[in-house]
Amino acid sequence: MESSLKSATLLEQMKKHLETDAGKELKEKVGLVYQLNIAPKKIGFNEEIFVVDLKEGKVSKGPYDGKPDATFSFTDDNFLSIASGKMNPQIAFIRGNMKIKGSISAAQKFTPDIFPKPSKL
Repeated sequence: MESSLKSATLLEQMKKHLETDAGKELKEKVGLVYQLNIAPKKIGFNEEIFVVDLKEGKVSKGPYDGKPDATFSFTDDNFLSIASGKMNPQIAFIRGNMKIKGSISAAQKFTPDIFPKPSKL
């Protein structure tokens, strides 16, 4: 996945993580599709789109073919903060650091627990 975003490294690790037993458990536990619109600096500008498909157990670049369960928009740094557990997703949403479209119940299952623990980011 060609990308200038720091988040791409984590998403690449996520791809490998989904092939492990822990990743397969996530598929069974969550079973939802998330589209991530990640912007280098400002939400809505020069966004790169990634899909974390926890139904199929895949991570890909580009918009989801169909309707994702939830779509998130955030900046590169805020996504990394949320995924690593440094920023609470609810607080990020309240502060406007993250935007959500789609099912709120699906969005609530999008927690730092679904991401592999970063080795070196």
